[in-house]
Amino acid sequence: MEKPILVTGAAGTVGHAVCERLIKQGFAVRAMVREADDRSARLAEKGAEIVVGNLLDLQTVHRAIEGCDRIYFGMSVSPSYLEATINTATVAKYHNVKAFVNISQMTVSEMSVTVTTDSPQQKLHWLAEQALDWSGLPVVHVRPTAFLDTFFLRLSRQSIRYHQQIRLPFGNGKISPIASSDVAEVIATILQDPAHYLGHIYELTGLRSQNMKEIAVEFSKALNKTITYVDVPWGLWHKTLETSGLLTSHVLAHLSTMALLIQQNRYDRLTQDVQSILHRPPLSVLEFVEQNAQMYQN
Repeated sequence: MEKPILVTGAAGTVGHAVCERLIKQGFAVRAMVREADDRSARLAEKGAEIVVGNLLDLQTVHRAIEGCDRIYFGMSVSPSYLEATINTATVAKYHNVKAFVNISQMTVSEMSVTVTTDSPQQKLHWLAEQALDWSGLPVVHVRPTAFLDTFFLRLSRQSIRYHQQIRLPFGNGKISPIASSDVAEVIATILQDPAHYLGHIYELTGLRSQNMKEIAVEFSKALNKTITYVDVPWGLWHKTLETSGLLTSHVLAHLSTMALLIQQNRYDRLTQDVQSILHRPPLSVLEFVEQNAQMYQN
């Protein structure tokens, strides 16, 4: 029988979608989650083998990887990210894994041993890439830019729904955000037949790079009502998120750094990597909002 493909972080948005796509294509999937819940139950119903455990526990990682020859490594923003990466890579090496697909961040392309950012998570992603490259594992690095789902759905849904405003501290910086569904489809495509992709880095962006006023126009078209952009002062935005209690200090530092980099136009990027792998363009902002229109309705 075909060996299962291990997907870590299977309860997360990208990991869950990767599992679903692989299962739909007829692949055996082993889904690793921190705890059993409704999301893992839905994957189990579709045929995934569920492994419950923590990537910081070596025995659990052995149990998850044993018998797999392909791995997607993904983990939420966490101070323990590097330790989890090293654990997984070490055990993958021991079990002679044939393909290790690692999700990173596009900001890593601008970092080096002498250049970093103020985001602790971005530094961890850069270090993780170094460690994986040193490991000798057959690695594929997938580096998406900012997710549409993060800034334009989770963090902006309420202001769009009730005030018809996108309230973010991005100034006039341009950004080419990508849908998590496109990232998941790229990863699933690589995992299905990884030989061609091994040793490569794929940097994933959305369809076009736009400033926030242009993005607000796309929202307006998709929702059939006027949506405007309000350039919130970065300090006020940061304080609001901090006092909300919704984010850990680590996640807040990460998102706040991303916002400052967008202000500085450091996210004005555009690649054709999604097109080259999926043989179709990535979702535009307009298409993403149309797909999630119900989330923005009050």
